[in-house]
Amino acid sequence: MPSLPFIEAFKDKDQKFYELINGIQELIQGESSLDPKTKMMISLAVDAAEGSTQGVAAISDILRNMGVTDEQIAEVLRITYFAKGNSVLSQSLAAFK
Repeated sequence: MPSLPFIEAFKDKDQKFYELINGIQELIQGESSLDPKTKMMISLAVDAAEGSTQGVAAISDILRNMGVTDEQIAEVLRITYFAKGNSVLSQSLAAFK
């Protein structure tokens, strides 16, 4: 996978830092026990939970190009909503102690 644009932007600004963060990206995106689709679905969930609209749009396009269906993308986003929403609910109970 090519460097993400915001990582690539450091190449001319701070070569040493670029090499470090690019190496981390290669470690994360490289060969591992998780297949590339699973890694991208996790990335989709994290970007959605963090509020990264651009990330969600870009990753969902990548997933579609990998053969992931809109139904599968919707399921990942439902799981993300459930996990994130339940966190808010459980924390909200602190108001009633």
